[in-house]
Amino acid sequence: MNKKDLENLVKMGGAASTIAAKLAFFPPEPSYQVDLDEQTQKLKLLGVPQSEKGEVSILQTKRGHYIFAVFVRNKAATLTLLYSHGNAADIGQMFQFFVELSVRLRINIMGYDYAGYGRSNGEPSEQNTYADIEAAYKCLKEIYEVKEEDIILYGQSIGSGPTLELATKLPQIKAVILQSAILSGLRVMYRIKYSLWLDIYKNIDKIPYVSCPILVIHGTEDEVVDISHGKKLWELSKMKYEPLWVNGGNHCDLQVFPQFFTHLKKFITSVERQSDCQTIEESIIDLNYTLDITNEIKCRPSIEEVEKSRISTEQKQIIAIRPSTDKRVLKPRISVDKREKPRKSMDYFGKARISTDLAERGRNSIDRFGDMMRSVAYCNIDCLKQTLSEED
Repeated sequence: MNKKDLENLVKMGGAASTIAAKLAFFPPEPSYQVDLDEQTQKLKLLGVPQSEKGEVSILQTKRGHYIFAVFVRNKAATLTLLYSHGNAADIGQMFQFFVELSVRLRINIMGYDYAGYGRSNGEPSEQNTYADIEAAYKCLKEIYEVKEEDIILYGQSIGSGPTLELATKLPQIKAVILQSAILSGLRVMYRIKYSLWLDIYKNIDKIPYVSCPILVIHGTEDEVVDISHGKKLWELSKMKYEPLWVNGGNHCDLQVFPQFFTHLKKFITSVERQSDCQTIEESIIDLNYTLDITNEIKCRPSIEEVEKSRISTEQKQIIAIRPSTDKRVLKPRISVDKREKPRKSMDYFGKARISTDLAERGRNSIDRFGDMMRSVAYCNIDCLKQTLSEED
């Protein structure tokens, strides 16, 4: 962005923010109907394949809107994924993909429509999407009784905005997945160095405050949101997981690549073991080991073995440290004496927590697991950059 463009944006003020918002949202014609099943007295989706596999809810947001959400259950699941879709789809179009994710990753999934999308009332806006995801999260907590520490937030494209906004308020959240994410709304259209007050979805300023494992997925040939957005978000993450840069992938076709589901499965399996890893790592810290943050800690099945290491120096051998396999994007960071202490619980609608160490950007790598899986995809299309080009 040159100086003249910047001056014009500042002069436009709120108008520029409104324009950015209008360019961000493209609600499609609703792809589904909602009806009440007379036998079960439960809501159901009409016009959607496999709709019987989903549980439909109407949620009221704190901004007074009524939005629709769907829950896909997996009996073998221990984790639940809260999915925020892109700017040109609704839960009817995404439903079969939700079912695929649930089956392949063995997790529960809740997807929801933003205000103004699908059968949800109201108009889409940045603040409305924040209220929408809070309502969906509240439903998971109160209706489905899912614990905060068992929830993974998943944001696709513009869905990365509400995802990271909520993640900054949930210190015990399990993990975050960002697919084709944006640094901010204006940064999709302009190259700007600093965040402007009139910008929307300023993910670049929020991600350093997220203290859980973050997986970033982005296509190398993304023509809507350049891969530089994904790489910068990964660089700013506090708890980096090996990113997936899909070679040849565009903005809306990443699911058709075999490595997409394979990498997701590895990540899900890894974070499922996160609690055991944290318990053992606390014992390691008590032993005053200095660990390089580019290394991984291999978790053993028995915590008792680690406790014995306090008495016998021979037991120190149970800690296996090996070099990380992920060195493709950033150089290893310097080592630190201690890792960040476990996060304290707070109200999920409370004030966003402040990071105590923004300078630390070391990656806490996690062991990778899983077998190769065949991918089946359901694409939704974002149109930010194309629309801007047409107007020009």
